[in-house]
Amino acid sequence: MTNKILSEVKDGIGWIIYNNPERRNAVSLAMAEKVTEVISDHSKNDDVRVVVVRGEGGKSFVAGQDISEFEELRSTPDGIERYERITNGMYDGVRHCPKPVIAMIEGYCMGGGMALACACDIRICSDNSIFAIPAGRLGIGYRPNFTRWVVETVGGPTAKEILFTARRYDAVEALKIGLVNRVTSADELAGYVKEYANLIAENAPISVRASKNIVNAVSNSPGEWDMEEMQELIDACSNSEDYLEGRRAFMEKRSPKFNGR
Repeated sequence: MTNKILSEVKDGIGWIIYNNPERRNAVSLAMAEKVTEVISDHSKNDDVRVVVVRGEGGKSFVAGQDISEFEELRSTPDGIERYERITNGMYDGVRHCPKPVIAMIEGYCMGGGMALACACDIRICSDNSIFAIPAGRLGIGYRPNFTRWVVETVGGPTAKEILFTARRYDAVEALKIGLVNRVTSADELAGYVKEYANLIAENAPISVRASKNIVNAVSNSPGEWDMEEMQELIDACSNSEDYLEGRRAFMEKRSPKFNGR
């Protein structure tokens, strides 16, 4: 099943590619398990500065879970528990990756695919992309963790509209409501995302990591903030070799060369 999930590391970018285009990149349980492994590897690999998640085939980002497996794998309480644990491991792995994660979206981004996209830090889509959460039309409830990520991305009122109406949003609307950060043509998408990822990869990894953690933390209510942990992240930046390099490069009017230490 590893051929359904492809990965590579090149020029500081760790790629995760859902390679199931004949099923619009629907995610089987084996695929979910593999993604959890790959995101963990990218998280630990110092050569990876930023992660990009995309779907193969040009017609779909990720279509959510592969429902053809449900009858076999979700037919017992134990089966359901195992299925939920493994699939949540994939989504949570992406969400909690310590490095920036970009969703490169082309074509359909529906249901669980929307959750995966919102679990990423940044979303860049092609102008032919379509977004929807059809839970209301299927009579199902959207998971709390999925819902939270959508709320954090577009805000409560817009998240309610997306869920209540179950309607589809094109790329223009998605940009307008803040669901995506950038829109480009399908032909330019791959090059644009690589250039965008390289822009992040060139920055100091310790600083980027601190920014991601602190932005995520301050989205909680102030009473839930771990001030000690956030200060440790800030201090790690101030005490790093990268901080010294950044300061010297600025004074010398040259591009900095960061090593992540």
